[in-house]
Amino acid sequence: MAPVRELTVGQVAMRSGVAVSALHFYEARGLIRSHRTSGNQRRYSRDVLRRVAIIRVAQEVGISLAEIARAFQSLPEERTPNREDWNLLSTAWRDALDHKISQLKKLRDGLTDCIGCGCMSIDKCPLRNKEDRLAREGTGARRLLVP
Repeated sequence: MAPVRELTVGQVAMRSGVAVSALHFYEARGLIRSHRTSGNQRRYSRDVLRRVAIIRVAQEVGISLAEIARAFQSLPEERTPNREDWNLLSTAWRDALDHKISQLKKLRDGLTDCIGCGCMSIDKCPLRNKEDRLAREGTGARRLLVP
């Protein structure tokens, strides 16, 4: 018996652990591709399973779908992404992840003693910005930014 070369949306959902609606969403965003049968049913090539796995792993570590889509543009179509492809993708994401990790650590460490906005320890709060002095440095939460 020859191996199945194309998968239905239900088969992809079952094999990947992703809801059918998520697969439709990924397809609408250009992350995965299908073609339509004469009966207007979606069919996916088997490489979509690896692509969905990469999407799930990337999202789990905080990489946006837009970033994933940009990275997927470097991959050849209709071929299962291999170890070399994953190495290229993960290397490209590593610096951004390291920066996010630094920001999260700073946030975690800076909020250890915080009891909330408008709290009784306003004079000790690491986020306090008396008279908006930090506005000269730019917008946003300046003390939480990691250079």
